[in-house]
Amino acid sequence: MLKTRIITALALLAVLLPVLFFNYFPAFALVVTLFVGAAVWEGARLFGLNESKARVFGFIGGGLFVLLMYSAKPGAVNALYGVAALLWLIRYAPTLGLGLPQLGTAANWSLAITFTFAVFAAFFALVGLYLKSPLYLLSVMVLVWIADIGAYFSGKAFGKRKLAPTISPGKSWEGAVGGAVAVLVLAAVSIVLAGGAAPWLQDTFAFRLQARFGWAVALLVLLVLVMFSVIGDLFESQLKRRAGMKDSSNLLPGHGGVLDRVDALVPVLPMAALVSSWI
Repeated sequence: MLKTRIITALALLAVLLPVLFFNYFPAFALVVTLFVGAAVWEGARLFGLNESKARVFGFIGGGLFVLLMYSAKPGAVNALYGVAALLWLIRYAPTLGLGLPQLGTAANWSLAITFTFAVFAAFFALVGLYLKSPLYLLSVMVLVWIADIGAYFSGKAFGKRKLAPTISPGKSWEGAVGGAVAVLVLAAVSIVLAGGAAPWLQDTFAFRLQARFGWAVALLVLLVLVMFSVIGDLFESQLKRRAGMKDSSNLLPGHGGVLDRVDALVPVLPMAALVSSWI
């Protein structure tokens, strides 16, 4: 399994790193569209569609994403980010305590439609942040990855109180706090270095956020993003548990599916993109 995970990770890096840093937008747009189609397909399966219908849904989702990506106006895209952020706040986060509707019900299909909207918003944000610069996009994604890594190690070392035992028994409150602390420390260090030894770090989300709003607001926003990265992870875990699936798919051998890799990013990317529009 470890060998499979390493091979898949190296293959993904071999594709994604050149696409990111050669700054050739058509190639980036193609890769993102493929990921959108896969994520929509996986989401449809998690919400109860059979395989053939889910595939059709995925193809339609990918095509619609391309159409909207090249025709949407900036104001409409910002509104998309805002609605997605609101959905995570008032629709998806509460399900972690209240539970999900049963498969096959009208409430389930309503949730499926809005979640597809949220996935679209996340990938639109991915494109929007990339257009600022590949480094700027990575600076947002790294926040989520550091939160996950910090949560893993602090949870292993100190975890005692379960965060969501019926959804993801391996996660703890101590892990979540450790992940948040890791992000805040990393962001603070990067901001300080950007003003001195590493000026190239000025092209990052954390630095621009602090430069525009000051330390208190910057750290608060980063803390909120970390919180929603945890919510995104737990929400997808809840969907998989309800559907009786270990992974959203097996598209990425050893790593599960696309949604398994981006679950924590789905709420964070639109929120970061919305904040970036104010910086």
